[in-house]
Amino acid sequence: MNGEVSPFAPEAAELLRRRYLAVGPDGRHESPERMLWRVARAVAAAEERWDGAASAAAMAGRFFELMAGGLFLPNSPTLINAGRRLGQLSACFVLPVEDSLESIFEALKQAALIHKSGGGTGFDFSRLRPRGDDVASTRGVSSGPLSFMHVFDVATEAVRQGGVRRGANMASLAAWHPDILEFVTAKQTPGRLENFNLSLWADDAFMDAAAQGRGWALRNPRHGRTVATLEAAELLEVVARAAHASGEPGMLFGGAINRANPTPALGAIEAVNPCGEQPLLPYESCVLGSLALPRFVRGGDMDWPALEEAAALATRFLDDVLEINRQPLPQVAEASLRTRKIGLGLLGLADALIMLGLAYDSQPARDLAGRVMARVTAAAREQSAALARRRGDFPAFANSAPRAAGAKNMRNATVSTIAPTGALSLLLGWSSGIEPLFALHYHRHMQDGQVLELTCRPFLQRLRALGLDSPANLAALRAQGRASAVQGLPAAEARLFATAHQIAPHDHLAMQAACQRHVDNGVSKTINLPSAATVGQVREIFLQAHALNLKGVTVFRHGCRMEQVLRLSPAAEGARVEASGGCETPPSCGFSPASRACGGGCCD
Repeated sequence: MNGEVSPFAPEAAELLRRRYLAVGPDGRHESPERMLWRVARAVAAAEERWDGAASAAAMAGRFFELMAGGLFLPNSPTLINAGRRLGQLSACFVLPVEDSLESIFEALKQAALIHKSGGGTGFDFSRLRPRGDDVASTRGVSSGPLSFMHVFDVATEAVRQGGVRRGANMASLAAWHPDILEFVTAKQTPGRLENFNLSLWADDAFMDAAAQGRGWALRNPRHGRTVATLEAAELLEVVARAAHASGEPGMLFGGAINRANPTPALGAIEAVNPCGEQPLLPYESCVLGSLALPRFVRGGDMDWPALEEAAALATRFLDDVLEINRQPLPQVAEASLRTRKIGLGLLGLADALIMLGLAYDSQPARDLAGRVMARVTAAAREQSAALARRRGDFPAFANSAPRAAGAKNMRNATVSTIAPTGALSLLLGWSSGIEPLFALHYHRHMQDGQVLELTCRPFLQRLRALGLDSPANLAALRAQGRASAVQGLPAAEARLFATAHQIAPHDHLAMQAACQRHVDNGVSKTINLPSAATVGQVREIFLQAHALNLKGVTVFRHGCRMEQVLRLSPAAEGARVEASGGCETPPSCGFSPASRACGGGCCD
């Protein structure tokens, strides 16, 4: 890269060129350093409103150093669009869908505009009357939510996000909806709703009924009356069978989500973004960013002051993004500025744990992850309060949960989210989000057809340090993708490099819970299961996730789909391998790893 400053992994050069780097009038791409300066200056321009041009210029330098040092990156729309004509910088949106043709097709039009601008969309279809219900205006019958979801799916296929990414959607349906059985089994048909991730919206009443073996009423949303009953446990069993077979639907726990709703006076939260980690009110959007945790490992320990300083500066960066953001819809601009939600998270947890000598499935690793997110969220809240004293509270603050809890000032209704970070992790060369490693050698098949062959760099470094990087060991690693392939590797070392399928489901859940306790919004995480996992195990994961007060959960059983995009290695399985960056990780999205909705990277 001609000696210029760049935090990006060499393997990411083509991804940068094709997706992120602006093209000048002469047809030449900007350099990665110029891209970071473009973003830093555009975002820091917001500072002029309060502190003048000189302060904005100084802040641009600080923002540049934060990104160029590999400490932090904002979500992809900000990297792509900041300082350019489009100027749409948000990653994720939620749109309302009411029970009328006018509302349905208005939402479809709005989704197309958002996808074109580079964002992903979440919808709750629970307000739509069920299939076969009366439609008085036409004397006909309703075709139900699934038929309209198909229309959204086809439209999404036709619109590429910002010219560089396919659109992505999340559809949720409440457990009480009469069409819930059709919804939760929709992905059993190959090729159906490929541009959607699906989630059952399960409130506490449903989960309690399922755990206790009680009946469950299905209600028509048009009039609210019960139209059928079934056993809650039977419905959960159907969901578990579907997830066991295809990785979908995921589960969203409405109770946990709304207990953490920072603005209940504005209404209940009923939908999330495509990867499930960002609950939002109708028309809200959110800007996300991630700290690269391995960059804060120094001398065998975490550099806590540096982490907190970076978290504070990243919070300021994200708040400035809200100021310069050109939203695709006026309703989105109004709703987003009413609450000013941002979501700061992390990536590279698995790599950082390896550097610290902590096994992913150990209690010390979970304790460390919890401390990290506690410090990040605390630093972000402190900075948000300081910004509020200078710039003003978010407009809905007076009747908000933070105000009721005693906060005197708050610029942002939420400050932390753990996103999947698939593309960002690949750019920086670290593992995705808080996921464990999936394999130590892999191929990544990009959407544009590019194939990257990568080996987990921390593992290679460790092999060299131990003198175990012989040609025979490296060949075995390429064939099997696991630490057990290396002859002479001590058991304690091998445990540090345990892959996702070697980690018990309850340890996956425990790591997610350790982080979720200190995150305002949600956590994107996949519970990877071996191919021999049972439907009963999937059901127990759902029940345990609810008991842990998680906001959502998804599972993916290895080999459950012919088009599965993550496998150990071509040599071992004769199949392609697709990963998210750094050391290979599980699907870079909290939901279906085999769906196109997970491949768009809209949540990064």
